[in-house]
Amino acid sequence: MGKPTGFLEYDRVAPQKDKADSRVKNYEEFVQPYSDTQLNEQAARCMNCGIPFCHSGCPLGNVIPEFNDAVYDGKWEEAYQILVSTNNFPEFTGRICPAPCEAACVLGINKPPVSIEEIEKHIIEIAFKKGYVKPNKSFLKTGKKVAVVGGGPAGLAAAAQLNKAGHDVVVYERDDKVGGLLRYGIPDFKLDKSVIDRRVEIMQQSGIEFRTNAEVGKNVPTSELDAYDAVVLSGGSTIPRNLNIKGRELKGVHYAMEFLKQQNKRVGNSPIDVEEITATGKNVLVIGGGDTGSDCVGTSNRHGAKSVTQFELMPQPPKERTAAMPWPSYPMLLKTTTSHEEGCERHWSVSTKEFLGDEQGNLRAALVVDLAWETDALGRPTKFTEVEGSEREIPCELVTLAMGFLHPQHDGLLDEAGINYDERGNVNAKEGEYQTSKAKYFAAGDMRRGQSLVVWAISEGRECARKVDEYLMGYSELESKDAIYSYA
Repeated sequence: MGKPTGFLEYDRVAPQKDKADSRVKNYEEFVQPYSDTQLNEQAARCMNCGIPFCHSGCPLGNVIPEFNDAVYDGKWEEAYQILVSTNNFPEFTGRICPAPCEAACVLGINKPPVSIEEIEKHIIEIAFKKGYVKPNKSFLKTGKKVAVVGGGPAGLAAAAQLNKAGHDVVVYERDDKVGGLLRYGIPDFKLDKSVIDRRVEIMQQSGIEFRTNAEVGKNVPTSELDAYDAVVLSGGSTIPRNLNIKGRELKGVHYAMEFLKQQNKRVGNSPIDVEEITATGKNVLVIGGGDTGSDCVGTSNRHGAKSVTQFELMPQPPKERTAAMPWPSYPMLLKTTTSHEEGCERHWSVSTKEFLGDEQGNLRAALVVDLAWETDALGRPTKFTEVEGSEREIPCELVTLAMGFLHPQHDGLLDEAGINYDERGNVNAKEGEYQTSKAKYFAAGDMRRGQSLVVWAISEGRECARKVDEYLMGYSELESKDAIYSYA
């Protein structure tokens, strides 16, 4: 531990952000880095706690106290090596992870937790500047070939680890560029796509082959995978949850990902081959209160929307932990994102009953009603009733449905390969094993566990790669989460 009294001397300080009225004029990242002094002080806040719960809070098992100690001492290469021993892509998680590690931080019991996510981002960016991040070429090749189907965070992590083990890896990506949800789901103002390009270039230099515009089961025959010794399925959970109410077919009602993907393609100068969706000059209604909904809010503000309103079916979350969410569990608290700061009217406990249109079939309003929730002894919502007399119309010309995802796409590769599904429609691959009903097929990420966090996708990709390596070689020397204390 760098400074035993650091957590007593220094408060948590958030990095500076560009002002809302200026940042909505572009799609650039707007969070500024810490000064050297601020970074040193934030790392000094890490305590010498007897049990670092942040380890278990992080799905990757990041060795957090040790890299904080290295940051405090200015040992940047050591900090980088500790960080990448468990996380292939800290430049992604350092920008867009909700930081479950911070929720589990011991200091967070009665003070603001350590700024783990920001410190992580600073480590990797400093490592890039200092030239520590280099291609990982394996000169001892196994002669085994592995196909990774899906170039999102799970697939990229699996590819990186399998390449490290000495296997020849080919990544199939159905979009025109690699990245999956990172590329075409997360807005550029949260994750600039040059960050993805930088990492993909290093992976290519490491010997990994990427094939874009290649959807296995569509324009690439599933039989092509027969030539590989193993296959990793990492295509994500891509079938969105729909809102099947009257008026759903009206022009102006879209899935959130249709809206977000188009904007990311505009920024990235990629062609858009469908009718364009814009929020400019419109009253926008975002249905869904999660991160995807927040991204729709921020994108709509940058389009120049007339107004932005966000609905959530559930009641407003509490601002502090309750008996139902004790430390160190991840608390479902009220979250005000940078997109909300830019302008948004938010409503909770609202149900949308019908979309209303004009004579030309264009959306003009949503018919909504307030809900009254009953709660259990711990204050958790259990069931609701509609509030009598609260039904009303909300004017809107654009609706984005941001209510989550159901399961991966079945038609094409999964059905043709004869892969079994679980009761939720995800690929059935046992926890900790990652092997599907077809011997050489493995699954990782949202395709296996259902929609989740980027940090979980990276963890799944790493763990799956280890199981594939064991399947191919009979053993594996790849890192496992079980060995996270090797630096302790």
